[in-house]
Amino acid sequence: MRINKYLAMQKYCTRREADEMISRGRVMLNGAPAKLGDQVGEDDVVEVTFRPKKYRYFAYHKPRGIITHSPQGDEESIEDIVPIAGVFPIGRLDKDSYGLIILTDDGRITDPLLNPKYVHEKEYEVTCRDALPPNFATQMERGVDIGDHVTLPCQVEVRSSRVFAIILTEGKKHQIRRMCEALGQHVVDLKRVRIMNVTLGRLRAGEYRPIQSGELSILLKSIGM
Repeated sequence: MRINKYLAMQKYCTRREADEMISRGRVMLNGAPAKLGDQVGEDDVVEVTFRPKKYRYFAYHKPRGIITHSPQGDEESIEDIVPIAGVFPIGRLDKDSYGLIILTDDGRITDPLLNPKYVHEKEYEVTCRDALPPNFATQMERGVDIGDHVTLPCQVEVRSSRVFAIILTEGKKHQIRRMCEALGQHVVDLKRVRIMNVTLGRLRAGEYRPIQSGELSILLKSIGM
């Protein structure tokens, strides 16, 4: 495999960071400076002369009305309002939704957190405009045809006549809103409260806290880091 992929798989850094370290002469392959594009086989010896980057992770309460990525016109994005240089959001919450999103400078965790093949839980609290029908939870849990996709099985707990909690392991665009619309319901409030073992807790809109110690260890171990 290419040497940058090897270094990423060994958890030293991302592929892009590996290319930078290789260009700086900080990576050796069989006793000689590695070159961009070098291939690594089973019997090759790779040595690094740089310290793995110390990454940062934050739980952030995205406010309603803020764009996660790529704002248009006078819209504001997370990057515009969060005073932490160098971090980016993992995944998305649409403009009208709010709640937990993870901010980091660690690009290695993007695919393990977002790819549905890894079956990681994300929990939401949802309020609909009208009362939920008696079979609502059953229909949601077994999967809903949202036009271009049939959603994976999920967990739903009805908490009141118009409020339910839902745990997903995938994240299609506007998925919960589209699932509800397919069943004749209109979402008026949607909040994400948990991503795997990381919870929103008492963070108020716009607030953030570091993910660290045992909480961070559990998160990273769960995604194979």
